[in-house]
Amino acid sequence: MNLTDAPPSLQQQARHNHQAHRQSQFVLIENVVKKFGDVAAVQDVNLSVDKGELFALLGSSGCGKSTLLRMLAGFEAPTTGRILVDGMDITDLPPYRRPVNMMFQSYALFPHMTAAENVSFGLKWENLTRGERRERVMGMLELVQMTQFSHRKPSQLSGGQQQRVALARSLAKQPKLLLLDEPMSALDRQIRQKTQLELAKIIENVGVTCIMVTHDQEEAMTMADRLAVMSGGAIVQCGTPRAVYEFPNSRFTASFIGTANIFNGVTVEDEADHVVIRCDQLDSPLYINHGITGPVGMSVSISVRPARVRVSFRSPRQPANWSSALVTDVAYMGDYSICHVRLPAGMVLLANIPIHGATDEKVPECGDHVFVSWDAVDGVVLTS
Repeated sequence: MNLTDAPPSLQQQARHNHQAHRQSQFVLIENVVKKFGDVAAVQDVNLSVDKGELFALLGSSGCGKSTLLRMLAGFEAPTTGRILVDGMDITDLPPYRRPVNMMFQSYALFPHMTAAENVSFGLKWENLTRGERRERVMGMLELVQMTQFSHRKPSQLSGGQQQRVALARSLAKQPKLLLLDEPMSALDRQIRQKTQLELAKIIENVGVTCIMVTHDQEEAMTMADRLAVMSGGAIVQCGTPRAVYEFPNSRFTASFIGTANIFNGVTVEDEADHVVIRCDQLDSPLYINHGITGPVGMSVSISVRPARVRVSFRSPRQPANWSSALVTDVAYMGDYSICHVRLPAGMVLLANIPIHGATDEKVPECGDHVFVSWDAVDGVVLTS
């Protein structure tokens, strides 16, 4: 039934749902392509970000994520396509006319200005009185817990403190969209882990829509409500951190987000509730408790996360998803150990073993003969 054939009440509801969907797309990127000469840095990207969402563009160097961020900021113009923010087409607007602000990777603080002066700098062109401007500046510094350092210059601040001042400056103009370019790259690992949640909490409290670019998967997984994995200028997969990690759609995503054991095989049975795959790398077939679309005899790849793999000194009592193995290396990581085991066909498989209650008898050591296994729910069939 077409919309025009539906009763008036259904037509009205359909239009309302369509309008609500469009309104939820606070940032809308439509068919955006960016070419530098004959090289396409961004290839036909379609993406929407909801109001108040913290969204991450995740990928390795050269994948196109920074180019896409620069097009949102207005520093680069799309070759084709358009970009909308809150219903406004900003594709051809210069940076200073966009309701967008960007926090740069280097923070770009003025070294001769104090923290308060840095935050105040962008407000000089706003229609604010001196008192209103000071109130806004102190409010922003209080938000990022930097009030007591308002008179210090950047050289007198730590890396984390400089980041907070840069964030306060970016938020002071009350942008509709905040862009973060590798926000943690200038911080050492210990400070970075602590700052990730703090920064995400500040952005959430402000309620600003935020798009961040990062090559650090841990950063994206910790901070973002949703993320898009990019490769070769295109979006490979988009979803919540949990969904992308648990259900990767390709070998690239499975390997890029976390660590994955990837098996190759051929389907020998495909039903609505399960699929059986012959895999020469294992002593048993692979059994996954969901069907796939494709003929029997189709070549497929299967991802199993190391945390899902069990290591035992006794043969598992299950008809599928197991193999004998030889331990070749054990890396102690504190709460768990990463066990490297070689399967009969030569493939090296990784298993994360908790330190407490790890195995039947003892923690495996190099040279031990063991068995690896996992459940039917732990395998994910990759589409590409």
